[in-house]
Amino acid sequence: MARAPQSQRRRFGRGELLQPPAPAPAQALANCLEDLQRHWRMEGSLAAIWEDWPRLAGSQLAPHCRPLSLHNGLLTIGASQPQWRQALQYSRPQLMAALRSAGHSIKDLRIQQHHPAQRAELESEDAIWQRHPSRIDVHGLARCPRCQSPAPAGEMALWGHCGFCRRLELAAPVIASTDQ
Repeated sequence: MARAPQSQRRRFGRGELLQPPAPAPAQALANCLEDLQRHWRMEGSLAAIWEDWPRLAGSQLAPHCRPLSLHNGLLTIGASQPQWRQALQYSRPQLMAALRSAGHSIKDLRIQQHHPAQRAELESEDAIWQRHPSRIDVHGLARCPRCQSPAPAGEMALWGHCGFCRRLELAAPVIASTDQ
């Protein structure tokens, strides 16, 4: 049976009272962050590569290429255009050397075409919400022709009836097929 160190034992009458060990001294936040970064690099974390990417890839390649995944030392890098993929292929030895000198344990690189979604192509949530059919402040209210309940006019324009009747309509084929 293990015995607690003397610093954790206190005599109390005829017995002993065990106390928890003294807490470790507090560290500065900067030291904690440095320890976290060092731990990322030792484990081979993609987050550490993302953090170092502009410096590792250089100012010309970094905006057009990005690390995508890291599994068992194989780093997959995506290039936005074929020209940048070719540039990555040509600078592969330099990139491997830069990764290793920065403390990343990378065994090999895989370079592939990657087409990230353009921010301009994506519609914002606000824009979608502004024209949503359930908004009564935009479309107004009307009566559903099926259930005679008040409902947003946008839903009636879209489906011909309210959202509740629409839900029943969509569920009807499922109910009919399970009855057979």
